[in-house]
Amino acid sequence: MASRSVEYFGALLQRVRRRFWHSMPCGDDHSLRRKLLIGTGIALVCTGILATSVIGRSLDDYRRARQNLDGLESYRLILDVANRLSAERGPSNSVLGDAGMTDGTLRERLAAFRSWSDVILEQLSASGGIPPQLLIPVKAQLQEGRREVDRVAAMPRASRSVADVQAAIESMFEVVDTFQPVVAWKVAALSLSSPGLAAPVMTGRILGELREHGGRIASQIMAPVAVGQPLQLKHLVDSNRTRGRILELWRLIGEDVISRGNPLLSAGWRDVERMFFGQGLSMVDGLIAEGRVSGTYSMTADKFTVHFVETLKPLERLRGGFLDVTLEHFTVVRNGALVTLVITIAITTIILGILVGLLVAAQRFVFGPLMRAREAVIVLAEDRPTVPYPEPHHATEMRRLFDAIAILRDSLAERASLTKELKQQAETDGLTGLMNRGALDMIGERHAGNRTGEEAACLILMDIDHFKAINDRYGHLEGDHVLKECVRVVRPMLRPGDIFARFGGEEFVILMSGDDFTGAKALAKRIRTTLEAYEFVLSDGTTLTVTASFGVARGNLGQLAWRQLVEAADAALYSAKSDGRNCVRHSQQLHPTLVPDLPKGRDADAPARKPAVAR
Repeated sequence: MASRSVEYFGALLQRVRRRFWHSMPCGDDHSLRRKLLIGTGIALVCTGILATSVIGRSLDDYRRARQNLDGLESYRLILDVANRLSAERGPSNSVLGDAGMTDGTLRERLAAFRSWSDVILEQLSASGGIPPQLLIPVKAQLQEGRREVDRVAAMPRASRSVADVQAAIESMFEVVDTFQPVVAWKVAALSLSSPGLAAPVMTGRILGELREHGGRIASQIMAPVAVGQPLQLKHLVDSNRTRGRILELWRLIGEDVISRGNPLLSAGWRDVERMFFGQGLSMVDGLIAEGRVSGTYSMTADKFTVHFVETLKPLERLRGGFLDVTLEHFTVVRNGALVTLVITIAITTIILGILVGLLVAAQRFVFGPLMRAREAVIVLAEDRPTVPYPEPHHATEMRRLFDAIAILRDSLAERASLTKELKQQAETDGLTGLMNRGALDMIGERHAGNRTGEEAACLILMDIDHFKAINDRYGHLEGDHVLKECVRVVRPMLRPGDIFARFGGEEFVILMSGDDFTGAKALAKRIRTTLEAYEFVLSDGTTLTVTASFGVARGNLGQLAWRQLVEAADAALYSAKSDGRNCVRHSQQLHPTLVPDLPKGRDADAPARKPAVAR
């Protein structure tokens, strides 16, 4: 095998010579430079594509966050318009119940509310994004409701009937109902554009509806109060239906959904329960009780409106606070997306700059020195004399490459001097694939050693117990199988630097560099224990146990010392066999001029064992 390795190495050198010297065109340097440029360009393009993908994703996140924030701000404006249209019913109800003794104060307040409604409705129209066909019916119904309120308010109070006042109030109800498609359209648009907006958008809508129904429950009993008439069945039915709707909405959202741990929203929740559900609805209940008995009420329509509107303000504050918190959250999300986008662009720009810089540096510091290194390798392959090439002062790393080439040159020279001898002596055991005894002796006798001329080493001799009985009973093929299986079991237990060889027959050798005698003995014991516990399976399925005896010695390498080391290990192995086999025995063999001979030692690590038997 060693001879084949040498032949292969020679053929490899010839292929290197043909490929890089005779067959390479003169302009190959330029070709390699072009390849480097093309490869770097491909890397830049791939990096650009990856950067575009990453930046595009970050940009999409930022756009989505910004759209969500803009959509929420637009949605808040829509809810404010709905609230303003609902709030206009309050002064309208006061005017409908006016007996003409307020000197026009109620009408002035109504005019101010109408002006505010017109301003915010116009603001919504100017903001864009709302389909005009949704706002046109709202404006038309608002004008119709106002005309109806003005018509009834122009009548003398004594001439106003419950039906007239109820018709005007319901006309104002219709304004808010006509505006609901605008709210529903915006809710659907936001929910479809971003599923994460669905929950806060629906919560905001529920709070808006809660404010609307809170005002509506008072308006539903306002007609009898305005004209001083008893409540009719319709008023009671409508009021009870609206009350049920209010309670259902309040249970639907819940404090946890609204507050989410926010103390301000929790305080707003408690204000609603205290003022609207505690005072406002109690006020409505009191007037209903009075209206069911007679047409005499403890409060006028205006007084009732003013006091009841105060109880609705916590609902408005709760809705506004919830929207403020939601907008603040999505503002943070948008700002975070913007920061991520900026960082992504900055990092991508830096990476592209680094790649360009690497291209320039590769041309100057890598490509040129590598071409010179290539020339030096070709010279080595051609076995021509080489002249050291001085590298510039800034090519420290490349100088290491040329140092390595110099070391390779020296190693090749040394390898050439040993090739012939290795070709004749270095052979491998054909059965086990291990180094044979001739190669092992060459290593032990010709080892370079340390400064004293010799190097310490430990040697383990391993002999399979009763191996002849295995051959006689099961045949030589099965015996060969046992030997190969022993090698397969033992090899993983060795260190990378340990030498494992077949010494002959059923004997194996483990050569360990250094004087770790304790470690050598411990290794022999581990191998003995592992083999003893291992089940060898023959080709016919028969299982058997195999044991081995071990002789361990410590000494030096060198022509004379190696023979002494082998003899010491062999003596220890003989002692192990004499003591019943399946055990480890040791002796120490040192340089005679340094340490006198030491007596053999015994490690009673295992009892004597019978020959291997089939099970």
